[in-house]
Amino acid sequence: MRNIAVGLLVIFMISCNTGSVKFDGDKAMTYLVEQCDIGHRHPGSPGHETAKNYYIDFLKQYTDEVILQEFDQEIPRDSVTFHLTNIIAGFNVDKGNALLVGAHWDTRPRAEFDPDPSKRNQPILGANDGASGIAVLMHLAELLSTMELDRAVYLVFFDGEDYGYHDSNEFFCMGSKYFAKNLPVENISEAIIVDMIGDKNLEIPMERGSYRSHKKLMDTLWKIARERGFEAYQKRLGDEIYDDHVPLIEAGIPSVDLIDFTYPHKYTNYWHTQADTPDKCSGESLEQVGQVVLDYIVGY
Repeated sequence: MRNIAVGLLVIFMISCNTGSVKFDGDKAMTYLVEQCDIGHRHPGSPGHETAKNYYIDFLKQYTDEVILQEFDQEIPRDSVTFHLTNIIAGFNVDKGNALLVGAHWDTRPRAEFDPDPSKRNQPILGANDGASGIAVLMHLAELLSTMELDRAVYLVFFDGEDYGYHDSNEFFCMGSKYFAKNLPVENISEAIIVDMIGDKNLEIPMERGSYRSHKKLMDTLWKIARERGFEAYQKRLGDEIYDDHVPLIEAGIPSVDLIDFTYPHKYTNYWHTQADTPDKCSGESLEQVGQVVLDYIVGY
């Protein structure tokens, strides 16, 4: 009888550590709002420093493994140098086969697509483009802190993703470029980037560069979404997008990007405008992304 009881306990523990683990989209939404309450979080702003400390304090509640990868980034075009920080939170770091889950925490310093020309040199709040991906990572940190996993997981908050100008990729993805060239952790086997995934009208096609880089992972994530009944994941190839997964791919880390680049889809585009605010986002969208990533981590 004792062996049977032990066997049943093992089965119960396995079931609790797989698809039954719930990602709370409403909880993630509170973190999206809290970030926006800080204000603009672009490099060089007071909010950038406040946000950095907010993230560090939050993550230290859930893991002792918080690495700050700090670097200076010169922008000759604007005659400025920014002090940037990638924030890396490790879970089960003694295990191998490490998965990186990343998002960018900085916001854009200019709203160049705003319909009002007078607002185009003003910074954006970045509810979807910035806070949404980080909100998912923050709630993942809470959940992972309670779990025993068979692999290492690093949650990476990339800085300096959204500063650049659209005539060049040079000053986009500055944090992930630095990370990829100066890896602060070892044995990363694959990566998932989440970006712009809070949109109430969420639609996530299969980003082309991701599909080339790691088709197996992409197919698995879409299979999980289908079994969950999540309609946001569209079984079609979308555009190829330059995002934080690209420097990782170039460094030899197979990586995928979960991104809804059309924000939203009809009549009004909120991307890089003053309208990128929390009221355009939803916990349901955050949950569809967070749950799929969590299911993959725990072996759904």
